[in-house]
Amino acid sequence: MWNVLLSFSGLVALIQLLFLPFFPESPPYLLLQKEDKAGCLKAMKQLWGEGNYQTEFDDLMKEKAITKGTKIMNVLEVLRERSVHPQLCTMLLLLLSLQLCGLKIFETANLQESIIPYVSLGVSICELTSIIFCSSIIERLGRKVLLRGGYWVMGSLLAAITMTLSLQDWYFWMPYCSLALIILFTVVFAVGP
Repeated sequence: MWNVLLSFSGLVALIQLLFLPFFPESPPYLLLQKEDKAGCLKAMKQLWGEGNYQTEFDDLMKEKAITKGTKIMNVLEVLRERSVHPQLCTMLLLLLSLQLCGLKIFETANLQESIIPYVSLGVSICELTSIIFCSSIIERLGRKVLLRGGYWVMGSLLAAITMTLSLQDWYFWMPYCSLALIILFTVVFAVGP
């Protein structure tokens, strides 16, 4: 019943995808990244209702003034920064532990047991590469675009994975198709949501 379980997460993604366009961008993102003061105030009113949000707006303006001279670091600069090493180690351990969850899916896809660890390692490398890629494009495209596009593609991929897992006994090449879709799903998840 793994295909049904996998489809359930696609349903949750579809629900989020349907409601995402109705939510405003984050007020700090609009003000600090996009420098859209009117959009920031509009988003505050949409999120918190009518009221005077001048205090919160002033706090964001102070934060903007403080961070104005701060340079946004690229991936290599972040890796060299010693103060973030504990957070990076925690994130790396989380990513590695998540890879153990996918082993059952690979067994269900009728892959040879001897290659499953290598496939899992390949998925981990794809995910790590995707995260690095995402960190370089997220400020240009915005979180909302990456979330919306990611959920659409992930929903489509989950439907395709469900179909390939259901048809794996009919065609000899279907497990490899399932594997490719799972890797693609991981990449899209790391770049988008």
